Amino acid sequence: MAKRFPTHPANPERICWGCDQFCATNAMACSNERSPHPAELFGDDWLTWGDEQLAPATTPADPSARPDSNPGK
Repeated sequence: MAKRFPTHPANPERICWGCDQFCATNAMACSNERSPHPAELFGDDWLTWGDEQLAPATTPADPSARPDSNPGK
């Protein structure tokens, strides 16, 4: 079972967040580089981010522009 991911750790710079092991930076078992915590990359409000920040906003197509929307023509 995976460990709970801490949302606001006290010292995120001391731990590698790349997998479920949460190794200390001086004893990493899974990789050669330390993976930063999301709070280090995106700030303390990283949990409030949603998909709208990652993808551009799209507007739905105008239904009246479809060829089958005006059967009288």
